[in-house]
Amino acid sequence: MEQVHTTHNGVAATAGAQRRVLVVEDDTTIVDAIAARLRAEGFLVQTAADGPAAVDAAEAWQPDLMVLDVMLPGFDGLEVCRRVQAQRPVPVLMLTARDDETDMLVGLGVGADDYMTKPFSMRELAARVHVLLRRVERAALAAVTPRSGILRLGELEIDHAQRRVRVRGDDVHLTPTEFDLLVCLANTPRAVLSREQLLAEVWDWADASGTRTVDSHIKALRRKIGAERIRTVHGVGYALETPAP
Repeated sequence: MEQVHTTHNGVAATAGAQRRVLVVEDDTTIVDAIAARLRAEGFLVQTAADGPAAVDAAEAWQPDLMVLDVMLPGFDGLEVCRRVQAQRPVPVLMLTARDDETDMLVGLGVGADDYMTKPFSMRELAARVHVLLRRVERAALAAVTPRSGILRLGELEIDHAQRRVRVRGDDVHLTPTEFDLLVCLANTPRAVLSREQLLAEVWDWADASGTRTVDSHIKALRRKIGAERIRTVHGVGYALETPAP
């Protein structure tokens, strides 16, 4: 049976006040812990325990963000992500029980913005939720106060105003995180940016433990714009390759 539980709290004057988070997880211990932590952060929380319930809840409740487990009854979190993103773009923090890079890349490919591998700390999960929501707010601000012009780097074209990317004239669909990551690299083409720099500028993180997140997003971005466009400098970071002047 599908179970959807709604919990509201009266915490005010916090960074997460009035923001809605849908937590999709079939382990009651984990979902209760996540919900309790996010409620303490001031969020409104709804939970769902299987794939169909998650899609229904997302459509009815219109959350600002989803915390989504990969392994679910009914159908898995990847299918939930596909269906929800087809309705409306929603930032997604995906949870996986396996430290499997293939799973992570597939999750990023269907629209997830970030992922965490179990077990994880509730403190870090709450921090990542706040970071994702801040990125959405920055994107909304950029949409009403866009940078002028279109950046062209050879066959790669970045339209800041519309947050669109084209390769050889063809549109490339990027998640908000992928777009911000590409723009960060494109701001200083050919210059090598360390993983720590990218974490600080794109994710607002000061914790170097998230560098593997950068690597996974770079791999997902390469699949979309072409692997040859992003150079790896081993032990340091990444650079966006551009045509010689």
